[in-house]
Amino acid sequence: MSWATAWKIARRDLNARFKGLRLLLVCIFLGTAALAAIGSLTAAIERELAANGQAFLGGDVQIELWQRGLNEEERGALEELGTVSSGTRLQAMARKDDIAAPVELKAVDTAYPLYGTLVLDGGREAGAPTGNEAYLAPGAADRLGVSEGNAFLIGTETLTVGGIIEDEPDRLGEGFQLGPTIIVAEDLPARAGLLAPGAMYQSKTRVALSEQRAPEQVAVDLMEQFPDAGFDIDTADRAAPGTDRFVERMSEFLTLVGLAALVIAGIGIGGGVSSYLDARRQSVATLKVLGADSRDIARVYALQIFAASAVGSLAGLAVGVAVVPILASALDGLLPVNAGFVFDPGALLLAASYGLLVALVFAAPPLMRARHFPAMALMRARVAPLARDKSAVLVVIVGLAAIVALALLTSTRPMLAGGFLAGAAVVLGLLALLGWLIRKGAAALPRPQSPIARAALANIHRPGSSTSALVTALGFGLAAFVLLAAIQSSIDGNIESRVPEQAPDYFVLDVPRDREADFRTLVEETDADAQVRSVAALRGAVLAFGPKGDLTRTSTLEEIPDGAWALRGERGLTYSEDVPEGNALTGGEWWGPMYEGEPLVSVDEEFAKSAGLEIGDKLVFGVLGAEIETRIANTRRIDWESMGFNYVFVLSPNALRDTPHNLAATIELSDGTPTGPLLQSLVREFPSTSVIEVGGVLQQARTILEQVGLATLAAASVAVLAGLAVLLGAIAAARASRTYDTVVLRVLGADRKQVLTMQLAEYAFLAGALALVALGLGTLTAWLVVTQLFEFDWLPDWGQVLAVLGLGLAVVLAFAVGGSLPLLRAKPAQALRAL
Repeated sequence: MSWATAWKIARRDLNARFKGLRLLLVCIFLGTAALAAIGSLTAAIERELAANGQAFLGGDVQIELWQRGLNEEERGALEELGTVSSGTRLQAMARKDDIAAPVELKAVDTAYPLYGTLVLDGGREAGAPTGNEAYLAPGAADRLGVSEGNAFLIGTETLTVGGIIEDEPDRLGEGFQLGPTIIVAEDLPARAGLLAPGAMYQSKTRVALSEQRAPEQVAVDLMEQFPDAGFDIDTADRAAPGTDRFVERMSEFLTLVGLAALVIAGIGIGGGVSSYLDARRQSVATLKVLGADSRDIARVYALQIFAASAVGSLAGLAVGVAVVPILASALDGLLPVNAGFVFDPGALLLAASYGLLVALVFAAPPLMRARHFPAMALMRARVAPLARDKSAVLVVIVGLAAIVALALLTSTRPMLAGGFLAGAAVVLGLLALLGWLIRKGAAALPRPQSPIARAALANIHRPGSSTSALVTALGFGLAAFVLLAAIQSSIDGNIESRVPEQAPDYFVLDVPRDREADFRTLVEETDADAQVRSVAALRGAVLAFGPKGDLTRTSTLEEIPDGAWALRGERGLTYSEDVPEGNALTGGEWWGPMYEGEPLVSVDEEFAKSAGLEIGDKLVFGVLGAEIETRIANTRRIDWESMGFNYVFVLSPNALRDTPHNLAATIELSDGTPTGPLLQSLVREFPSTSVIEVGGVLQQARTILEQVGLATLAAASVAVLAGLAVLLGAIAAARASRTYDTVVLRVLGADRKQVLTMQLAEYAFLAGALALVALGLGTLTAWLVVTQLFEFDWLPDWGQVLAVLGLGLAVVLAFAVGGSLPLLRAKPAQALRAL
């Protein structure tokens, strides 16, 4: 039989509404739609970053420096490359009458913006502000209660609102901010007294290249020309590296979750195909009687299954593309993506490939068995079972290999993807083993006295039972719910139990060193019991590290070692006579007070291990253009969870004491002390400082945590939905035999209520076993994540965890009972005649 003939037969036998193959179609649809939406959204974001990288960054190349601008030689080298625009960024306090708000002050020169357009309210296009004019982000205007034409204060200068920012082209490239943006003229910070020696500010210099040169190569050339300048260089093709990394990691995570859900749904596909082919037993036998061989049978039904899979995939692709504008609207302002339709052939092809491969893997075994269905089955009806076909094993292995290869080849981190797939395989294997153990355990249990309970228990372990498949699929999904609920509630518990005890009320930046006593006096006048802690605050870059005589220049490293992130760019530096609060020595000795020997440094023990450093090795820092060579005196364990000052590098006082710098401070008020009066006093008496209310920062953290929790729960819902599809598939696959069992019970006198109670009892037994499996597996995994990966205390809210698990089980039971209702409508006489 040719493929054309096989298709004619397949098409005539195929129901227009895909009756019998709907579960296959739905499973493929769900998985493909999820993968298509994830891939299309990621492609849209990456396309936006690539197309508008120059505008997002504000130039082709950007050089960042802390506490200094470019010197003449450095600026001259940039001016040879093209048009240069420079400016500064710093935290400041904006004031209007009795209102004060922390803001991100963005000072720009007349060349700003090099790319893109700054748009003010009403659609007005603008360049850089001049004089004492300022453009305010909507958040800044709202906090200060000002509008265009109103006056407000920053530092010692009075500014006028020149407009409200509607579109800031380089906003994405500016990174994280502790307050809304205010754009001012380049010289405003100096005139306002905010750039005194030691002030904590960042200079940003951008270049629009005049020649067709690769920005990445320009960055490499600049690092070679100025290896010890402490440059932190970004390029237009990586305009927002933080956003890039986030999108890349989240896309990979969601893709793997979607793939895992699709594989779970594959179990349902196998059940649905088995049910469909079981219903076609007489059709298969008829074709055999008419001369069709096993290969012909395989072709006919493979074409039907492929047709259903193709329709499900195409529908999934369409829905995935249609969902992207909705997701884009939800992400507006958070990620760079336009709220329009996105057609990315690569993403759609990948989603369709995954869907069809999963359909192939799970549909192959029942399809191969159907080839050997005996023709005499027409006379023996349901007595003859389908024969097993070992050749299906080869198809499954090839299909799984293709899925794994596709996942590894399309992943930016193959090791992570491989580890995820291996872990998922182990978990699925463990769940399959548990399903087998549940069947054996149910068979070994004493027979209940109640006939209904006895029949329900027998259904769990009888031949043809779908217990193993249900435990594998639903156990995976429910365990994911337990895992995420335990992680989220444990993190919430850590915040509730630790933050209130450790978080100060204020962080204060740029406290003048010569006015520390005045600062403390002002705080004590407001609250005599307030606790004030101050530290020296500087910025510096590690220029070289290693044993004496064998130093490695950081600029020569092709890649920063994992965990040695402090070697990248400039980092916070401080000095202290004593071991910082919340730190513990893990090696070496502290230098003690009044030390005046060679400059020493204390480093975080994790950083030291990652960078391969030992006590006695050297670290060379670049601070304000000068090199400071230090010797590692000791290592510390840092409590990063505390809300105080934590520095990877703490130097001996004689190393940095003479370097221009200011102080950073924390203020913790006594219970019941209002925060408003102190804030107003600090802003009035110390106009060059920036005061950050910790409560607002913590609220942002809580909001982000809630969003992450909801996102991860939504991701887990995909797995649970796939598990429910498996449940429906198992019910569909067993419908014929269940119908036979039901009508026999009805003939023997059972009423509908008793039959339904038996079905409910069966699934209740199974749900109880699933609850124990999901609770144990999910809790163990959550404990490992919370305590070993996050290094938090294990503080889950068991009420929340059990409530989430209970909700999942209730949904499972509802679907199980709902899927069993059609069995109650079967008429005994009609069903028995059909059998």
